[in-house]
Amino acid sequence: MTQHQSSSPGGQPTRRQARWERYRVTHPFSAKDQAGLWAAILGTVGLAVLLGWALEIRGGTVIVLALPFIVSWFENRRTVFQFDAAGVRVGDVLLRWNDVTQFVVATPPDDQYALIGARLHPGVTLPTGTTVPPQHPAMPAPIHVAVLRSKFDLAKMVSTARKYAAPHIQIVVADPSGERVAG
Repeated sequence: MTQHQSSSPGGQPTRRQARWERYRVTHPFSAKDQAGLWAAILGTVGLAVLLGWALEIRGGTVIVLALPFIVSWFENRRTVFQFDAAGVRVGDVLLRWNDVTQFVVATPPDDQYALIGARLHPGVTLPTGTTVPPQHPAMPAPIHVAVLRSKFDLAKMVSTARKYAAPHIQIVVADPSGERVAG
């Protein structure tokens, strides 16, 4: 086994080549996202100045300590679909690898969006308060998200899943003629 690799896919996070491996699809960068990011940055700088003046704390310390939280918040806000060694995120729903049996990908004709969904093991229920989009006729999975086709890469998804996803996970492409296993 090479260094830093987990012996059980889907177990603890796997570290390869000095970075965390994952597959992630984001919302397009919007004006609202940009406004939120700038508000967080300006608020942090303002807090740094205020604390520097009131408590004689170095403002740079506050900025350095706040930066990881700002980046994490911004990244989570824009993420639509993600899987990594720790689990799966479909929209706002976090799932364990043991809850998922398949990822389903559908690309409705004449649509700018691709649909990415997850089929769950029988008996698995979604967390209370979960918002699930209405069922789409092209998507056979019970939980899914719509992503811009330009942001979606099936080959990269399959390649990343083969590296470290739980071995029981399949990626299935659904189209009007039926379903087929990707890759």
